[in-house]
Amino acid sequence: MLYQEMLLLTQDHVEERRASDFEGLFRSIRFMNSRLFLFLFGALATTAQVIAGDALPRNAETFQINGSNAYLYTAPAPAPGKPWLWYAPTLKGISLAGRPMYFEAIMKAGISLAGYDLGEVRGSPASTAKFTDFYEAMVQRGFSPKPILLGQSRGGMMTLAWAFRHPDKVRAWVGIYPVCNLASWPLKNSKALTLKDFALSEEELTARLAEFNPIDNLKGLLAHKVPMFSVHGDSDVVVPLDLNTALLQQRYEAGGGEITVKVIPGEGHKVGPSFFECRELIDFVLSHVGSAP
Repeated sequence: MLYQEMLLLTQDHVEERRASDFEGLFRSIRFMNSRLFLFLFGALATTAQVIAGDALPRNAETFQINGSNAYLYTAPAPAPGKPWLWYAPTLKGISLAGRPMYFEAIMKAGISLAGYDLGEVRGSPASTAKFTDFYEAMVQRGFSPKPILLGQSRGGMMTLAWAFRHPDKVRAWVGIYPVCNLASWPLKNSKALTLKDFALSEEELTARLAEFNPIDNLKGLLAHKVPMFSVHGDSDVVVPLDLNTALLQQRYEAGGGEITVKVIPGEGHKVGPSFFECRELIDFVLSHVGSAP
């Protein structure tokens, strides 16, 4: 009797041990499977990111208009209406394509990037008319008739000069420490090139400044309710904030216009994250894509 009881106890122990071993084995398998799943999921996610990155255009399509080069990065999957961002200054290429945060954000949002190299122009009627040839070529290619304009530094003058003459063709305007005032940097620091572009003497241009200066010609942009955004440093000695973005803001708001300004304390006219990784700038651009025709 005692022997049988001991045998039963031994058998029970073996069964319990086997069950325990099997449970441990199953737990190990489940743990390994979960780790394998996480590894495979991470690998797939990384691969998807690499593929998505590789899908972005690495080189611009270049085409000529009246002997000058135009550059175009077409979004891999254009948003409805084929929106595009018109960047200036475009000098032998589009430098904005080298700003990863901006370039990837607009490409992935289906916004194409384009620009036209007219050299060092300053917003005269003659150079502005040439920009119109570029605009018409883009529209003929099927892109939106109302691009978002982005002017960096002197590109602010180029884009604003075109915008105030064609306010019905502008979806929105963006500036990165932009030149907005002919009486500021153009006539103080770039006088020779400014006078060359306008084909006028300094006296003639000064006398007709209100005719050509974007900050004096905002009525059309106000009438068409063109929204604006600008990021500018308060220590900019090249393109002073108070004579450019701040003055534009003052006059645009006085006319009832929509303009958002982000002032960067202690920073000047430079390439840095404050100006080229500005989340508010990207949010502004993306927020105006959906309503573009």
